[in-house]
Amino acid sequence: MKRSPKLMILTASYGEGHIQAARSLQQRLYSEGMKDVSIIDLMKEAHPLLHSITSTLYLKSTKSSKYGLDYYGWTYYMTRDTKPDGTWGKAFNYLGRKKLKEIVELERPDAIINTFPFGAAPELGREHGIPTFTIVTDYALHARWFHPDTYKYYVGAPELRLEMALKGFKPERIEVSGIPVREAFHQTASIPAVRSGITERFDKEKKLVLISAGSYGVLHHLDQMIYTLLEAGGCQLAVVCGRNEKLRQRLEATHGYHPHVHIFGFVDRIHELMAASSCIVTKAGGLTLTEALTLRLPIFIYKPFRGQEKENALFLQAKGAASIALSADDLAAQILQFLADPEIGRAMKRGMSFLPSGSAAETIVKDVIRSLESRLLQSV
Repeated sequence: MKRSPKLMILTASYGEGHIQAARSLQQRLYSEGMKDVSIIDLMKEAHPLLHSITSTLYLKSTKSSKYGLDYYGWTYYMTRDTKPDGTWGKAFNYLGRKKLKEIVELERPDAIINTFPFGAAPELGREHGIPTFTIVTDYALHARWFHPDTYKYYVGAPELRLEMALKGFKPERIEVSGIPVREAFHQTASIPAVRSGITERFDKEKKLVLISAGSYGVLHHLDQMIYTLLEAGGCQLAVVCGRNEKLRQRLEATHGYHPHVHIFGFVDRIHELMAASSCIVTKAGGLTLTEALTLRLPIFIYKPFRGQEKENALFLQAKGAASIALSADDLAAQILQFLADPEIGRAMKRGMSFLPSGSAAETIVKDVIRSLESRLLQSV
């Protein structure tokens, strides 16, 4: 292309996954020479009050679901097969439309990239002659991702491409790219593990179990889990609390004295910690799972929340790449069995072979650029 195109990435801050995918794409676009790339948190920009309410409800739903009030899971399954021209579809596609129209008419981007299912984007794109590219950031399909005006889709596994084709989508409009994660994960996966400042404290003779327990963490019985694994012996634990400082302080007070329990707050270089681990206990968000898959790190999922997390977990369990536990005792038993039998880990890594090789961000970005160049040539 004679000039660097102007690209707009739409995302939403419900959890970190959609934002992280957007940033990974932006960095890759920069590395490919694209200079004008913006990221817009559309719900936050267009509906700040609604965004505040819904993001709070999203967080609280992970807590209330254990008491039987699973409103997020209920709405997920209720709207899973809605049509774009149906009542729910029209309502979803209206979200952010007015604000996005203002931005599009002001900025005049050459392409819009969705890392969150905004139906308003392909509709406005059609009206303004702007192609819209959508990255599905889960291993399960939901109707909200689909819109007939989307120029191209990028999915994480061949099964999703087949499922979309069976729903009537043109196969040539669906690319099995993988889900974009930070380049650091691909770099770490391609080189031998090295000891760094964050991993220097670990005992080289003991296997490391990594537990993600931050604000979107997975364990309601974290203390029980820690005690059970320590009693069995033969391993050490790294517990990551993210930005949940209250949890970090509590765990430091109760377990910080133990030489084989390592408590962390937010870890920027989490890829190094994951690379040093034998397995990870984590939530079932699409990005988090893809980070583990990229590093071929065996995955244990505890009580996945109904909705896309449960569907992600079931997909990976069917592949043999992850194990689901519905109680703390079952989870501890699964991990202890994994630590005692190396073949379990090897089998889980074989189950990860479905993941496309290479960087998803690179695959997507190069394909978007080719598509724009092709459209430009056709218009000449």
